[in-house]
Amino acid sequence: MENKNYNLFRENNAGDEIVFSVSEYIEFLNLKIKPFEVKIVGEVGQVQFGPTGHVYFSLKDEKNGSTLNCIIWKSSYRSYGINLKEGMKITAVGHAEIYAQSGRLSFIAKVISLAGEGALKKEYDRIKASLEKEGIFAEERKRRLPVYPHKIGVITSRQGAVIADFLNNLGKFGFSVKMIDSRVEGQEAVKDLLASIKSFKKQKIEVLIIMRGGGSMESMMAFNNELLVREIASFPCPVIAGIGHHKDMPLAAMAADVAVSTPTAAANLLGESWQKAELFLERAARQIVLAYERKLAHINSLLQRSLAELDGFKRDMIERYEEFKSGLRFYLQKIDGKINSIKSDIKNLSLKVFFSFDSALRNVSRQTDYAEKTISLNNPERQLKLGYSIAFLKGEVLRSVSQIQKGQELNIRLADGFVESEVKKINKDNRLR
Repeated sequence: MENKNYNLFRENNAGDEIVFSVSEYIEFLNLKIKPFEVKIVGEVGQVQFGPTGHVYFSLKDEKNGSTLNCIIWKSSYRSYGINLKEGMKITAVGHAEIYAQSGRLSFIAKVISLAGEGALKKEYDRIKASLEKEGIFAEERKRRLPVYPHKIGVITSRQGAVIADFLNNLGKFGFSVKMIDSRVEGQEAVKDLLASIKSFKKQKIEVLIIMRGGGSMESMMAFNNELLVREIASFPCPVIAGIGHHKDMPLAAMAADVAVSTPTAAANLLGESWQKAELFLERAARQIVLAYERKLAHINSLLQRSLAELDGFKRDMIERYEEFKSGLRFYLQKIDGKINSIKSDIKNLSLKVFFSFDSALRNVSRQTDYAEKTISLNNPERQLKLGYSIAFLKGEVLRSVSQIQKGQELNIRLADGFVESEVKKINKDNRLR
């Protein structure tokens, strides 16, 4: 229709007589004025609620009394939680439209919000008091975060530094992050935020994070919306609100299970338990190595002690032998018996030393076997033999798909060797395909 009427208009300029039907002309006007979306401010006049739930009202200019007929559809009216009343000052975002049946021009309001910081503060206090009375902000209803969160849902705007700060500080602990791009500025963000939360309700996540920077009360208006606050309070998993603020804390942050003021703080909160686990594993590894070193030192001490005893015994036998030898000429007959006695003593002592040494060696062998089993159970190569593998990119262990790009070459270590591979496709979820 737009192209047709545009051509007719050109032909009319050329001198031809062109006649529009009423409906064609109204349609032509609507096509021209609908794209011009504006924000207007005015005082609410008469308010009427239609049978289908749509709201019909007027906006009046305080300076000269000019009046504009307005309509807001049922779904939009319910989203913003504002009870329109005569005399109320509001801001409306939308476009003009002519109703063909009556020829009446109306302003179709897509978004409505209270105008003036005083009115916003008054509405903020009213909603806050009502929700506090219901226990929405009560500490006892807030849930703890999972000990080791993995699947993370994020609602924020892709524009700006918020999401970049969050991802840069999240740490490489294998998080699976799903993000929904949403408006976060002003009352216009309400529908986006509500839709994003409802979308995440259908997905398997362990923690939901809603983020934006600070700002004025008007820019933060969406986060004081009662419907949004209730959606956060009833969300099936814990919610972290990383919403900055200037004076009053947003009601959405008060309803969340955990509230922080920056995306960096939200990221650090998620990685805290993983960092502690990493430190614990490093400490355990050091303890295993230390225990192994102590066992080896103990075994070495036993061996050195046994060798020292044997050396002392040898010297003692030599000394005794020399004593017997020096008196051999004078006590030949006696020495015979003495030598036999010494031989018997030596035999008994040898057996004793042998059994003592054998017992010591068996004890050392048992301790060595135990140490070897301990090391084997904690050896990464054991995991390789169970069917796991380790991927290396340029000599470094690959921990996340965010480290790689399509076409890069990987070295994959298996139990019995290495495989060189080229990345064909990258899936950012952890489900096998």
